[in-house]
Amino acid sequence: MLTEVDASALNDWIGDRLPDSGHELVVERMAPGTGVANELFWLRRGASVWVLRRPPAVTNTPGASDMTREWQILQALEGTDVPHPTPLLFGDVENGAMSVPFLVMGAVDGFTPVGKLPVPYTSPAARRDLGFAMVDAAADLGRVDYVRQGLGEFGRPAGFLERQVARWSKQVDSYRTRDIPGFDALAAWLDANRPSTNEVGLMHGDYSPFNVMASPHDTTRLAAVIDWDTGTIGDPLLDIAHLLARWTEPGEEPAIGTWDIGDGVAVDREGLPSRREMAERYAERSGRDLSNLPFYQALALFKLASILEGRVARATSPSDAANWSRMVDRLIDFGRQFASGARR
Repeated sequence: MLTEVDASALNDWIGDRLPDSGHELVVERMAPGTGVANELFWLRRGASVWVLRRPPAVTNTPGASDMTREWQILQALEGTDVPHPTPLLFGDVENGAMSVPFLVMGAVDGFTPVGKLPVPYTSPAARRDLGFAMVDAAADLGRVDYVRQGLGEFGRPAGFLERQVARWSKQVDSYRTRDIPGFDALAAWLDANRPSTNEVGLMHGDYSPFNVMASPHDTTRLAAVIDWDTGTIGDPLLDIAHLLARWTEPGEEPAIGTWDIGDGVAVDREGLPSRREMAERYAERSGRDLSNLPFYQALALFKLASILEGRVARATSPSDAANWSRMVDRLIDFGRQFASGARR
């Protein structure tokens, strides 16, 4: 289990590489740790405020919470159109202030746009802007010249799409404790309907409203895309497909989670664009062909279901296992709906 951050040791390690050296460093956990999400801490020294990010005690999937990968991508995004936290310092196990790799980033003036949205997103027009801002950032990411930005040797782009179904099926098999309705059928459909060609580009790997920050000032542009630890060079269409496959329209049941918060308070979604409108915006902004979008949407939900099935295997009670099982089953069901055209 990871320990709390040693503020004194971290302050010595930062030294004069960041402003306000000579002041005490105050470290504050950003939110209670859950053991599965990357841990975030506020760092305050003098008038300066930064963010520290490090892996959790337990990861959802192999390859997640890779701080080295995140650091490399954040550095590569400098000077591009993709909004992102500013990378400041990286500490590895051999040359850091703790027993795990970590990074220090600039603080972002923004918030995660889930649940009940604050001003200025209380108007339908601003919420429409927000939906398109998420699309625009994904399109801009896929257009990054990753070779020019220093990521030419990053990831394994050759055969990326061909590996996906086998990779996630193997991961599920490593902890499968039950029969997952429709899982094998969806895997077979994905293998049979994989596009024969695909474009290569920089991708986030888990692109959703939970991994972006909305700007409190400019509704037309995100403040940042965050959580880059699963980023790679692959097929950028999987990013927009992930966003759209989880995008809920009026009257629909969400693929994952709920659009109600606390005490049944309904979240106002008026103004948010439809999946069709967002897909058209992405195609226009990126120049990419979305004729195979249903395949990518089905694949995105298949991947997410495969990851969350690990939560079923690690559940600490029958009720917890049942809750996660229902979520996984729903993801597979929605994936099959995208595959069949019943959900668009």
